[in-house]
Amino acid sequence: MSRLPLIRLAAALACVGLTSLAQAQTKWDLPSAYAPGNFHTENLEYFAKQVDAATAGKLKIVVHSNASLFKAPEIKRAVQGGQAQLGEILLVNYENENPLFGMDGLPSLVGSYADAEKLEAVQRPALDKYLEGQGMKILYTAPWQPQGIYTKKPVNAVADMKGLKWRSYSPITARLAEMMNMVPVTIQAAELSQALATGVVESYLSSSATGVDTKTYESMKYFYEMQAWIPKNAVIVSLKAFNALDKATQQAVTKVAAEAQARGWKISAEKEAVLKKVLADNGMTVTPPSATFLGEFNKIGATMATDWEKKAGAQGTALIAEYRKLVPAK
Repeated sequence: MSRLPLIRLAAALACVGLTSLAQAQTKWDLPSAYAPGNFHTENLEYFAKQVDAATAGKLKIVVHSNASLFKAPEIKRAVQGGQAQLGEILLVNYENENPLFGMDGLPSLVGSYADAEKLEAVQRPALDKYLEGQGMKILYTAPWQPQGIYTKKPVNAVADMKGLKWRSYSPITARLAEMMNMVPVTIQAAELSQALATGVVESYLSSSATGVDTKTYESMKYFYEMQAWIPKNAVIVSLKAFNALDKATQQAVTKVAAEAQARGWKISAEKEAVLKKVLADNGMTVTPPSATFLGEFNKIGATMATDWEKKAGAQGTALIAEYRKLVPAK
């Protein structure tokens, strides 16, 4: 055989090898709404890195942070419609679609991370059953820090909030605006920094992490530790995409997701004190609310919980009862 055919044969074999490699490797897009430095995003990036390692490069996950691929309200629909294979969502954003999503946003239902984990154990199976009907499931969840209220001025009672331009990003925060006589302004996470800088927002409820990410201390001076609720982000995956993986890859993804969940819960709790110190070190007053303010807020929360149960029907009542077996009301 002459030298030229041998060269051609080698080239052909190399092409076959490259084609096989390309076919063997799968790429998934993972859109997220939060900034690259946010602890949720860092957890996503590490999750993607660990999946790459655990599957020996067979599955590559590309994280698109800061709403660069899809805006926050679009991510669930993108996964459901196959535009992205998986994505990170804030559960409470979807309460209007199904009350189940809003369960971890009910004011004063949980008082600690331990309570929040018990709520997760109750809420997640119901959510997975619902999402399965839409061709998706939850890979893992990770909580935000307990939610507090940011304001430009001191607040001693709910009446002091009247007329403030309030950031609304979910059905629950919109309802709070209504019940506290504030003016709701719909602002998503990626737009919040600009809204604060331009005075579009005068008050909002969120975590210490959001306050640090957006440098809220540059425009507001008070953070009231309401301990309102501990909401969760969930990484959801398309069942079509997941089921297309071979069994070994599925098992690897599931294992790494469980590790990401444990890590996310741990980091969230560990960062709480650190993040509040950053706020305080930058001139913000970080303080518990007055007894009057907290009492009035909790009354509003009780009304919202009753309303939620009515919307959620028998399933909601059963889930609350299941949770109360684990965490009795105080």
